[in-house]
Amino acid sequence: MSHALSFMPRPCRSLLSVPAINQRALDKVPHLDCDGVIFDLEDSVFPERKAEAREALRERLCDHTGDGKTRIIRINDLSSPFAAADLDLVLAVQPDAVLLPKVERPDDILSVQERLDAAGCPKTVAIWAMMETARGILEAGAIAATGDRAGRLQAFVIGLNDLRKQTRVPPRPGRTFLVPWLMQVVLAARAHGLCLIDSVFNDFRDADGFEAECRQGREMGFDGKMLIHPAQIEAANRAFAPAPEEIAEALAIAAAFARPEAENLNVITLDGRMIERLHLEEAEKLLALVQVLENRKTSA
Repeated sequence: MSHALSFMPRPCRSLLSVPAINQRALDKVPHLDCDGVIFDLEDSVFPERKAEAREALRERLCDHTGDGKTRIIRINDLSSPFAAADLDLVLAVQPDAVLLPKVERPDDILSVQERLDAAGCPKTVAIWAMMETARGILEAGAIAATGDRAGRLQAFVIGLNDLRKQTRVPPRPGRTFLVPWLMQVVLAARAHGLCLIDSVFNDFRDADGFEAECRQGREMGFDGKMLIHPAQIEAANRAFAPAPEEIAEALAIAAAFARPEAENLNVITLDGRMIERLHLEEAEKLLALVQVLENRKTSA
């Protein structure tokens, strides 16, 4: 099983997608309370402005002093004429992750990993995969397995706009007909220790609909959501943060396993319930996340 999450200590409740060509939007990034930013070189940048967007992003990220946000660059499709130059930019500025669009097979991950490794790129530069095509969903398990052992694959990001278009499933509240596919990706990611980011919600004016979809995503097992507008940040942070009852439960589990009599036990009882050591591992991850969020509040 992969330990991909072990080198991603930062939360990913809210990941704002920002067009790399939009200077005004980029200027606002340091002042936003999102957990991370996806600097987009793909869909939001016209072909004739791709080079301009890359250079603007190169200057901005090379001067980056660190604001605690996870920095992700979404490059163009690997089959496009822009992907090679996009990867050159990734090697130059070394973001936290490179997000690959339309991933459909393990080789999509492995080819980029080989390029990064061959260039001596630090392992701290991870690979994230957009899961947004029918073939990609069908191959989710095989793709997720590339993150095992020393792989760079760290996260799946759902892209429903392209998936809806390809499968002809219309957008509907509750995503009824999409849920089976989403859960297939959740299962594949969790089997290999990957982070999971839910798809964008297209109408940033529909606050109620967005909050409902955040709650659904959280209950389905996602770690956070990809956003299209700063107005969505607060609701996403709230929905995907550990709830008070979850924190209390994690503290109780950690305290129970810390007792001397539990030192050599894999299973204990807590308030009449059987608790396994694997529950302790999950509790420790949650408490570590809580600590990161508390530290951010203190330093803000």
